[in-house]
Amino acid sequence: QVQLVESGGGLVQAGGSLRLSCAASGRTFSMYAMGWFRQAPGKEREFVGGISRGGSITSYADSVKGRFTISRDNAKNTVYLEMNSLKPEDTAVYYCARGRWGTVSTEYDYWGQGTQVTVSA
Repeated sequence: QVQLVESGGGLVQAGGSLRLSCAASGRTFSMYAMGWFRQAPGKEREFVGGISRGGSITSYADSVKGRFTISRDNAKNTVYLEMNSLKPEDTAVYYCARGRWGTVSTEYDYWGQGTQVTVSA
């Protein structure tokens, strides 16, 4: 059983930055792509970005491109989401997930519990 635990969420003013972390259990972390998704109140869960198994390839939603950066440290079984120039519309619960490469949630089989990010105007 794989467990994913996110951390680093919180309250930040618009224009600020946060760094989310997602720590994974088990020995297969480096064998899978990782993704970040978010869900705002009353909205569907949406893809934020993803990173390949080795970390050399990343993909981002247009809404965060140029502001968010995904990285991973396979030695630490951890994936990161660096968020800069945050906007109020970035407010959501952020989830990390493990799976195949893709932008849809069905491509991912294990999910963390989520961490709240709130951006004040």
